[in-house]
Amino acid sequence: MIDLSAGTLLISDPFLKDPNFLRTVVLLCEHQFEGSFGFVLNKLYDQKIGDLVEDLAGIKFPVYYGGPVQVDTLHFLHRCPELIDGGILVTDDTYWGGNFETVSALLKQNGLQQNDIRFYIGYSGWGQGQLEDELKTKSWITSAGTSKLIFHRYANMIWKEALKDLGGEYEQMINYPIDPQLN
Repeated sequence: MIDLSAGTLLISDPFLKDPNFLRTVVLLCEHQFEGSFGFVLNKLYDQKIGDLVEDLAGIKFPVYYGGPVQVDTLHFLHRCPELIDGGILVTDDTYWGGNFETVSALLKQNGLQQNDIRFYIGYSGWGQGQLEDELKTKSWITSAGTSKLIFHRYANMIWKEALKDLGGEYEQMINYPIDPQLN
């Protein structure tokens, strides 16, 4: 287990029953004594960014379900600090947030590629000590976040790829059934 900090990936245990986090990978963007905050990386939302932001109508960039908290909010991760100012560094090359007016202008000018920015509706959050308790009960496997996983082309492959990257016993978990009682 690695220390919890911004940039940590939380890979759900194959048997985690919470429907919000079933076979998910969460990128922690902030971890403090008071609590933790991040985004589910691998659950596509059923609308595109142009469906959610009137000013971006017609833009077909995907939106992901960031988590069950405040699903009326929109967030983003990117790897374009030279284009989007105000972001907070989360991993070596991934930033959380920044100037949305700039993002909007870049999207309208085709100045961003889908593999450089990810939009999230809602977020995942844990109160003081809650995430540490979940780690003790082995609900999560941790690893370091990489842009390869954060900006993976296929959302449905992120959970499997994260476990494969860990190798050994973790790699075998990708074949576990969701409910072992049905096996």
